[in-house]
Amino acid sequence: MNEKLLEERILDAIDKCIGRVSVAIDLPSHSIQFNNDTPYSAASLIKVPILLEGFRQAEQGKIDLNEMVMVPKECRVGGAGVLSTLSENISLTVEDLLTLMIIVSDNTATNLIIDRIGSEAINNLCNSLALKHTKLSRKLMDFQAIDQGYDNFTSATDIINCLRILDQSPLFSEQSREKMLFILHQQQFVTKLPARMDRERVFIANKTGELPGVEHDCAIVRCEEKTAYIAVLIDGLEENDSARDTIAKIGKFLYDYLAKLNQ
Repeated sequence: MNEKLLEERILDAIDKCIGRVSVAIDLPSHSIQFNNDTPYSAASLIKVPILLEGFRQAEQGKIDLNEMVMVPKECRVGGAGVLSTLSENISLTVEDLLTLMIIVSDNTATNLIIDRIGSEAINNLCNSLALKHTKLSRKLMDFQAIDQGYDNFTSATDIINCLRILDQSPLFSEQSREKMLFILHQQQFVTKLPARMDRERVFIANKTGELPGVEHDCAIVRCEEKTAYIAVLIDGLEENDSARDTIAKIGKFLYDYLAKLNQ
């Protein structure tokens, strides 16, 4: 598959999707962009810049990744994750909380990390990285804030910029980049971008996001020496299944393209 055919197939999948679709892909030789600078409700994609800020503060000595953090019963929230269902007396390291925040999208872990590193610091990081559409305005599962009109936002462009920084940027040490990449690679939710890839042939590190009417996924995809960064955001859905299928199709098109480059 060549670049033109890849873009044609992606645009066809977008045209057939009922929701509003945003796509940003950085390929080894060029980029594919569609509605990529439009702000969307971030859902759990907001956890990617939170991960970056957590490791930035660890490098600066503001937090210790090995510090033990209590998980109080009153701080537990529903939605994705496991901490809300575990026994009462739990302590986890900061690194464990960051890991759970990503690999099972644990909302309780996320809120504890926000408390520990500060929402202002997370937003300052977004500004320093020139993420134009990314802002944390509320904790996860904060329905009172939602009722008051507060939400977290991002865009496809901002998210692939986060992924590129996580993977390549000298802003972070090689050790931190490797740890963050390893965490994303342990992702347990693989029914979207990775769903139709041969994961024995590619390395994929992804983070999903979903809400009623919203389906997102973003990933670093590495096939031998070729690396792509991709974010697909979809909202305006009456039901979510079709959008998951759209994202899976786009992931397969990208996989086929990268595999062809290595032949």
